[in-house]
Amino acid sequence: MLHQPEPPVSAVRTVRELVVTKPAIVLGSSQSADDIDPDLAHDRGIDIARRRSGGGAVLLVPDEHVWFDFWLPSHDPLWVDDVGRAGDWLAGVWSEALGALGQVGLGAHTGPMLHSEWSARVCFAGLGPGEVTATALGVTRKLVGVSQRRTRDWACFQCVVHRRWDAAATFAVLSASGASEAGEQWAQRVAEIGDAPMRRHLELILSR
Repeated sequence: MLHQPEPPVSAVRTVRELVVTKPAIVLGSSQSADDIDPDLAHDRGIDIARRRSGGGAVLLVPDEHVWFDFWLPSHDPLWVDDVGRAGDWLAGVWSEALGALGQVGLGAHTGPMLHSEWSARVCFAGLGPGEVTATALGVTRKLVGVSQRRTRDWACFQCVVHRRWDAAATFAVLSASGASEAGEQWAQRVAEIGDAPMRRHLELILSR
């Protein structure tokens, strides 16, 4: 159910918090299964799953991640037909909520997708429209990852924030050559929120 969500019964703006109960590496909807080494994942007790939204893989571990699904019906005033701008409102929601919890230097990426050598395989190795960054001491790190799935009636934005970012664990289950070295390179390039509570702040903002 975590990775195969169904729309809300009522066609209203909805936020759902999804709780991770077991480690899993979650592939994007069109990502190749060959990106993950199943033997390495099995040896580390990590399940392999696939979500309906796009993007690269995300490693989910209990108590280390915040995962929220935001559902927006097509008649909502926040709806935008342009997929590249459809998440702008959500970046504002996250920025306000995280700012209230003390995060500083927040910014929303509004340009085209920024790719890296690993972004097709790992979500947090790239930066897409509507995703949120945090800048401190002149260094900008990705903070909120967003993947999107749209139908004629709904848009679902699946969002992940790291309480703790373990690049080595994420890259360790990739099948590509050089993944271990890449994990070392990306160790300091993702921002964390620690144990800050999130749900109440997000719900208050969305209810306005």
